[in-house]
Amino acid sequence: MSLEFARHPHPSPASAERRREILADPGFGNHFTDHMVSIDWTRDTGDSPAAPHSGGRWHDARIEPYGPLNLSPAAAVFHYAQEIFEGLKAYRHDDGSVWTFRPQANAARLNRSARRLALPELPEELFLESLTRLVSADEAWVPDGDGQSLYLRPFMIATEEFLGVRPAREVGYKVIASPAGNYFGGKLKPVSIWVSRELARAGHGGTGAAKFGGNYAASLAAQLEASAHGCDQVLFLDPTRENAVEELGGMNVFFVLADGSLVTPALTGTILEGVTRSSVIQLGRDRGLEVVERTVTLDEWREGVANGQITEVFACGTAAVITPIGTLVDGEDSFASPDTDPATSVALDIRRELLALQTGHGDDRHGWLYRLA
Repeated sequence: MSLEFARHPHPSPASAERRREILADPGFGNHFTDHMVSIDWTRDTGDSPAAPHSGGRWHDARIEPYGPLNLSPAAAVFHYAQEIFEGLKAYRHDDGSVWTFRPQANAARLNRSARRLALPELPEELFLESLTRLVSADEAWVPDGDGQSLYLRPFMIATEEFLGVRPAREVGYKVIASPAGNYFGGKLKPVSIWVSRELARAGHGGTGAAKFGGNYAASLAAQLEASAHGCDQVLFLDPTRENAVEELGGMNVFFVLADGSLVTPALTGTILEGVTRSSVIQLGRDRGLEVVERTVTLDEWREGVANGQITEVFACGTAAVITPIGTLVDGEDSFASPDTDPATSVALDIRRELLALQTGHGDDRHGWLYRLA
């Protein structure tokens, strides 16, 4: 599917001086580029009730100034939470070109999320073109500092003005961009984790496998608990499966075992299928590691660290890439992951390869890179 993109340049874009000031220390999610992508979707009156998006159409694609959205107070997204989003990064390579990493996987996940939230699917080619158009318009915002990138946030919201529980007949797709530094700030160091015993981010049959804002909203109270106990992140468990490890507030979890295997919790419908997660699985197999997706309980984690069967624990996600997990705090109890030698660490080795790939310094043997500008 192809649409003609109208272009509406920003009347007063950021000055070169202001842009340089921001890119010198962008933080994460604090600043935004001059433009955004917008594409509208409208349901045709002839849609089948059983397939409410079968006859809808995407239209009015445009590049326009970044700024507030004009939405009715009765827009469905405010009342029924019909919204989904994605996250990926664009990297400046040494020759000045700009590339992103596995955007086709993000396009596929966006559509899986759309199906779960009764939103229309966006053709992959339109998803990719939306990224290319925005980065081309705001290429000057792509930083080139160590560990820096341009974070891309595609999202879809129900914009129809109505009050009633049904799939919206009008939807908006947007892409915004934000220059980004290191997600946790400064030098990479192990993160501390608070175990949430009372709260969950998703349930069986729910929206856990979708990249849906409600899942993140559901994690915030637990994140506040974590912060109150001096921890960086929160770990969610599944109490119906002997406190099986699920994921952190926004990252997947991996374990390196003494037998040379790499283990991560199996996808059960309550865990988000991370793009970085699937990349780590592939890169682990490339190293000859046995990669196993299975149930891992909190007791196994605790005992494995104590008896030496677990040699490393790390988390991964688009924003943080890979970060070691240090201390786990479970109420009054706590225990630390094993100290690892950076020279032999599986997590840090895979992290180095991922970053080298993304920044154009590695062998892209899987064809994961996609040029945007």
